[in-house]
Amino acid sequence: MSHKVIVTCAVTGGGSGVLAKHPNIPKTPSQIADAALEAAKAGAAIVHIHVRDPETGAPSNRFELYEQVVKKVRDASIDVIINLTCGMDGTLSLNSLNPVKLGEATDLKNPMARCLHAVKLQPELATLDCGTMAFGESIFVARMSDLREMATHMREAGVKPEFECFELGHIENAKKLVTEGKLEGAPLFQFCLSTGYGAPGNPIVLKAMREILPSGAVWGGFGCGADEMMMVGQLVAMGGHVRVGLEDNIYLRRGVLASNADLVDNAVGIIERMGASVATPAEARAILGVVKRG
Repeated sequence: MSHKVIVTCAVTGGGSGVLAKHPNIPKTPSQIADAALEAAKAGAAIVHIHVRDPETGAPSNRFELYEQVVKKVRDASIDVIINLTCGMDGTLSLNSLNPVKLGEATDLKNPMARCLHAVKLQPELATLDCGTMAFGESIFVARMSDLREMATHMREAGVKPEFECFELGHIENAKKLVTEGKLEGAPLFQFCLSTGYGAPGNPIVLKAMREILPSGAVWGGFGCGADEMMMVGQLVAMGGHVRVGLEDNIYLRRGVLASNADLVDNAVGIIERMGASVATPAEARAILGVVKRG
């Protein structure tokens, strides 16, 4: 157990329900950037960034908010890899099926609009959610044509996609993009488990997902809620990288609210006690095949 483990921190997420449960969820660009830098100090090599409306805390995909976060993180003296979400503005909500009527929650935009901030700001990484799926009564739309276009925009901007996979079939979609030459270098996969809508976070699922990866892939994952730290141990034991953060879980332990830095520190402790070591940002860039940006 001597491999280097990359720790990602997902600092705020794109959900609204968490706001009533945790008073310190980062909302403003300054708060999100500060949380990212605190996570980096605690040992995260990568920070995964969503943005929120600064007044209400509601999920947002406004370019100027990403721009403010990225600028503050890049201007700091702390080295960290920036990973911007491109999983927003993909929701389809239906009020009626006969006739078909779109619901108010629909925010579906074209592929370029969904990844414009990543194209313009050019982080090292940006997420690419690799399949259409239902999240409760809403549908996240990721057709193969959408994935191809977004992957092409990222490649042309020099941004490495992180393939977000909630099911086995999402890995197969990502493998098509790899086969079609839509990215450069080794592909990066993130297994998104126990979200409540996709695959559960248990060892047999993790093993199955790992087994069907293409040769040479870099991979990691995360579990949500009570599964977060359990999945850290499982991922490290199986040779993967890990993600923690308030996007996925708001508790340090039962009844005790966490900060992002708390969760990173907890994950670092698990990794080191298992005999592995935590990758620095420079080591993570070498593993991922990316160069420092900004």
